[in-house]
Amino acid sequence: MKTRSKLIAALTLLVSANTLFAQSATTRPPENVVQLSASATVEVPQDLLSISMTTSRSGPDAHVLQTQLKSAMDAALAEVKKEVVPGQLEVRTGNFSLYPRYDRDGKSIGWQGSAELILEGRDFARISAAAGKLQTLTVAQVSFSLSREQRARVGGDAQSMAIDRFKTNARTIAQGFGFTGYTLREINVNANDQSYAPAPRVMAMAAKSTMADAPVPVEAGKTAVVVTVSGSVQLQ
Repeated sequence: MKTRSKLIAALTLLVSANTLFAQSATTRPPENVVQLSASATVEVPQDLLSISMTTSRSGPDAHVLQTQLKSAMDAALAEVKKEVVPGQLEVRTGNFSLYPRYDRDGKSIGWQGSAELILEGRDFARISAAAGKLQTLTVAQVSFSLSREQRARVGGDAQSMAIDRFKTNARTIAQGFGFTGYTLREINVNANDQSYAPAPRVMAMAAKSTMADAPVPVEAGKTAVVVTVSGSVQLQ
């Protein structure tokens, strides 16, 4: 009986030793692995213009205030919808808010409200002209960006360039160390935009009444789409 117990204990010890050896072998860090990255940048003109037009009102009666804001928005929509062309000039409503105002003592002194209309598209001339015709709203913000189509095209070009550079770097490193090639271990692809736009030139709205139908002056900048490919390769 004692002999059998000793034999079982010895077998258990041997199995434990083999398990530890196997774990040590599998957790050993891989050799000849190189971490590297490559980036590519494609710069293009911004092709999407967005102009935010707003109006604000204040007064003692919330219902009257809401009616005034609605009237201003209805008039603006009726005017700008004449110029709408899908993809070139599109219009949508933005924020519409109405909230109470209080003095320093916390006493209600009336209401404040605002409404927003957004003109957006690729036809800069059409959009700026339409914005200049709106007599019930004023320009709040002008911004530029890339359309989805432009972003997809440019992003695809930058990604292809970054991948080619990554592969070239991997081959160069492998050959430099006397290896014949490499295999991929892991890859990460990251893309981001960097905009280079001048400060939007917005017309002086104080003189709006004397500048009826005057286009809003705008000037687009450029956006650089940067794609970075990073990861590790196994030299072979």
